[in-house]
Amino acid sequence: MSEISVSDAWFVPYRLKFVSPILTSRGSMQYKTGFYVFLKHGARIGTGECSIIEGLSLESHAEARNELEELCHWVKKTQRAEEGKCRYASVQFAWDSAIADLKNGGNKILYPSDFTAGKGKIPINGLIWMGDEEFMARQIQERAGAGFRCIKMKIGALPFEREVQLLDNFRRNYPPGKTELRLDANGAFTEKDVWEKLQQLAVFDVHSLEQPVPPGQHELMREICKSSPIPIALDEELIHIAAERAYDVIDYLKPAYLVIKPSLVGGFKVAEEFVQRAERLRIGWWVTSALESNIGLNALAQWVANRNVSAVQGLGTGLLYTNNVSSPLCVKDGYLLYDCSKEWGDISVTFDNP
Repeated sequence: MSEISVSDAWFVPYRLKFVSPILTSRGSMQYKTGFYVFLKHGARIGTGECSIIEGLSLESHAEARNELEELCHWVKKTQRAEEGKCRYASVQFAWDSAIADLKNGGNKILYPSDFTAGKGKIPINGLIWMGDEEFMARQIQERAGAGFRCIKMKIGALPFEREVQLLDNFRRNYPPGKTELRLDANGAFTEKDVWEKLQQLAVFDVHSLEQPVPPGQHELMREICKSSPIPIALDEELIHIAAERAYDVIDYLKPAYLVIKPSLVGGFKVAEEFVQRAERLRIGWWVTSALESNIGLNALAQWVANRNVSAVQGLGTGLLYTNNVSSPLCVKDGYLLYDCSKEWGDISVTFDNP
């Protein structure tokens, strides 16, 4: 692993407020908390984000905080920062992001490319959060009106028959030839109901369904991946697979797609492992943000842009918060762009000040 000279290191907790409370199959969220990591050398400061989602991340906020304290103490003692040695996925993502930023000048350009030069763009999906029918229908209209040609809808929180009706209304207005539809169940189905639900959803010409059942049920998931009328994408399943076991488990399950969240699976090195193994097995993949602020989203977008992807990515979460730090990232006609004419705003607007 490579090292870099660092004169100081610290971290700050943040607290982001959702524009509207979001509903998932794991419950409702009004706020998102985490930590920003700062590494300094001379006048340069590299920034990373430690993004934790309670109930989804394997580590707790307390565990992440403890490791960050250890890492910052070590940097102050040795004046060095090393890549790739963190215990927790969220910390690894933040640490490596901060190192990459510092290496490239501390201007939040982690991975220079045509994208960061304002000459490239990344296709992204329009995300529809769970809620009542009126709320979800309004989101669909907004995303479609904004030029998104791929809509990703989270399901599993409402009664299933109401979600089916919502999908029926969606397809009446946005036929398959016009709009791609991705679904994310977040493990909401059970062994008893998954097959019936898959059959009912298949009539809507669904591109893919993420994580129909909870992770860890490998025999059931293998059969679903094999026999489902809808192509299956693994999401939460990947969070519970150690990098060294990923090849065997993915090869056993044989999904159609992998949904890769670097801050939940172990940073960019592990994400790269998933990409390489997916491509070796001819499995499709895309990267999805894990509710990061624009700091983490920026790192994800730049990493993805360096891979020259054509598949639609899940990087449309920058507008979720009322107090997100302003950035050059912008969304236009279903693409994520880096507007070089815009500057980064004051990150302190997101700090969790008591």
